[in-house]
Amino acid sequence: MTQPPIAFIGAGNMASALFGGLVKQGYPVDRILAADPNEACLAAATELGVKTATHNHAAVEFAEVLVLAVKPQLLHSVLEPLKPLLARRRPLVISIAAGIDLTTLARWCGDALPIVRCMPNTAALVQAGATGMFANEQASDQHKQHAQSILEAVGSAIWVDDEQQIDAVTAVSGSGPAYFFLVMEAMEEAGVKLGLSQQVAEQLTLQTALGAAQMALESEFHASELRRRVTSPGGTTERALNTFEQGGLKDLFGQAMEDCAARARELARELGDE
Repeated sequence: MTQPPIAFIGAGNMASALFGGLVKQGYPVDRILAADPNEACLAAATELGVKTATHNHAAVEFAEVLVLAVKPQLLHSVLEPLKPLLARRRPLVISIAAGIDLTTLARWCGDALPIVRCMPNTAALVQAGATGMFANEQASDQHKQHAQSILEAVGSAIWVDDEQQIDAVTAVSGSGPAYFFLVMEAMEEAGVKLGLSQQVAEQLTLQTALGAAQMALESEFHASELRRRVTSPGGTTERALNTFEQGGLKDLFGQAMEDCAARARELARELGDE
């Protein structure tokens, strides 16, 4: 596959993770540009040898693939002055701005551009991200391949069948790291209450989380089967799991994730009214 010029509008943490991942995979640095009015945000790009600019017009002029990596609340004001140039250049537009749907993106970008909407998560910062993607009708198979290769530079990238499923992606993986951080926090606090030092409780918790995730990734079995295999009848693990079940843990997770998806839909409506 060809290596088209890629430009990022916004050079914050997520953008830096993406172009950093591309460089690690061998993408030519002279075919990547990061644009941000805040020169301090361009430090990571400069260190990697990536081209930089402080004006967004330079990014559009450079790009065959344009990654929108600014805060959702700022995206409309960023895109409005770029409309004529976007219509002339017609890049593939990849948006990682949460809550902005394809209809709104098409209206803000102007013209019928190929657009891919993505929902990455913060684990992309350590090249272990999970991203859901959906493309509009103008995006060709090659456009989709380009988008997937960019997002796979920082983890896994998965296409969903319907744009509405992006809200479910938000509930599962977009916000998901925070759920696990909360579980880790609770386990550490419980470990301290049981007599461990803070350092020991933290180290055991983090390594256990890493090990469980690694086992699930590498195993041929579903998580439910892995749980069954480490739960001896009448043993300590069973006692703990029974307590979780009696407390309605699965129902609570389900409700929390439904609320997350609902908030994603609300944000889409709020931001799309601009």
